[in-house]
Amino acid sequence: MKGDGKMNDNATQIRRVTRSKEAAQATYDKMSKWYDAVSGRFEKKFRDVGLRKLNVKEGETVLEIGFGTGHCIEALARSVGASGKVYGLDISEGMRNITRSRVEKAGLSERVELQLGDAAKLAFEADLFDAVFISFALELFDTPEIPVVLQQCQRVLKRGGRISVVAMSKRGKEDSAMVRLYEWAHTQVPNYADCRPIYVRQALEEAGFQIMDATELSLWSVPVEVVVAKKP
Repeated sequence: MKGDGKMNDNATQIRRVTRSKEAAQATYDKMSKWYDAVSGRFEKKFRDVGLRKLNVKEGETVLEIGFGTGHCIEALARSVGASGKVYGLDISEGMRNITRSRVEKAGLSERVELQLGDAAKLAFEADLFDAVFISFALELFDTPEIPVVLQQCQRVLKRGGRISVVAMSKRGKEDSAMVRLYEWAHTQVPNYADCRPIYVRQALEEAGFQIMDATELSLWSVPVEVVVAKKP
């Protein structure tokens, strides 16, 4: 896989993201109040696997990229305990408002800091985090930006730090008809089918991570990979 997402043929090519980040922000601001009712319940079991495999411990400092409506932020805040800290980054003010309310109701505000921003330009110091969690967010970035985001994760992770990525995945020429249909929908109606399958393990390996665990699940016959890796 090259940086532009092109390989030898269309079967192995990662679809590009044509929607601007400003348009994505506006879409998620509008979706924030009803996101859980439409997408959240389908994503939960995959998020839970990713969290379990990341195995966050008390006292750790953790970053979630693309925290959405905050279910994982709340779970991470409980895992790190009073001596730990959870940072969240998202592009949407609407999502941040929902998450802030969730965290406040859970009495976890002192453990959580929520920021708006772009994961391709993480505004955190190097070697800050013990762990990074990304669930159904990496595949929202345009193909040339995926390695940039993962390089940023490398930079802010401590040596030996872990990253857990939950994402729709491709198999290349072995992709199912449902994957091809989803990719077609992504090109035709990107505001609705906004993410698309990517090569999860390969992207992490090319970014210099060491794969620790990989689990393949399925969402409507579309493969979903949960990959845990570490910074050497």
